[in-house]
Amino acid sequence: MPDLKDDKRYANTLARGLSVLRVFRPTDNGLGNLEISERTGLPRSTVSRLTFTLCALGYLTHGRHHDKYRLGPSALALGNIAAAAFGFIETATPIMQKLANDTKTLIGVAIQDDGEMLMVKTWRPENSATIWLNVGYRMPVLKSSTGAAYLGALTDEERRKLVALLPGDQAAECRSLSIKSQDHLLANGYMYLTGDDRFSASINALATPYRPSEFSEPVTFLSGAAADVLTVARMKESVGPKLAGAVEELRRITGQNYSVLLPV
Repeated sequence: MPDLKDDKRYANTLARGLSVLRVFRPTDNGLGNLEISERTGLPRSTVSRLTFTLCALGYLTHGRHHDKYRLGPSALALGNIAAAAFGFIETATPIMQKLANDTKTLIGVAIQDDGEMLMVKTWRPENSATIWLNVGYRMPVLKSSTGAAYLGALTDEERRKLVALLPGDQAAECRSLSIKSQDHLLANGYMYLTGDDRFSASINALATPYRPSEFSEPVTFLSGAAADVLTVARMKESVGPKLAGAVEELRRITGQNYSVLLPV
């Protein structure tokens, strides 16, 4: 957030260290200082100091002098503590696993992270082949159904904060997609993008937002599969209403007295 860097309370070194941890992906077989520098945009000398410190604290690990860095036990412990603190995931699990089995699609939860949608939990259909998304997968906010549903659930102030994280001036595009998504969410309970509006032509997905009491902003539940399996017709006729119904059931169980969007 550019406006925070001039705030005296903003700890720039801490922010840089966290940015190093953020660049690791589940598919990485370790990262060297050069790769971390390229992903974060930080100078290699700065990255070297940060990785040394993170290793000393247990947030990164590497086996040998020239070995690549991997997330360490302290990062794992922190992740497990964070996951345990968000009870809505445990509450949602039986509902979403049943939905995955019924629809034969991947069901997931994504959060907004540094201007992208980040997959943090998935439920796969039982006895099915691997489906393309894994925890740690990132999607663009403006070119994914997941991002569109998230945008539609934001307040004006939340959307302004999001725009500050996106590259370039995308305020008008955010506003336009937000209005489109709000209308679709209120009419149908879910949102999806098609054609050139989505970032991957081989995948179809639809999504609906949910505001956990533990979070200050919405998360997004999604359903996705290959485009020839999850057709637009199937999204409209079957999977979309089922996803909306599953998230509505979660809202009832967790005591939320509104549907889809926060009351104005």
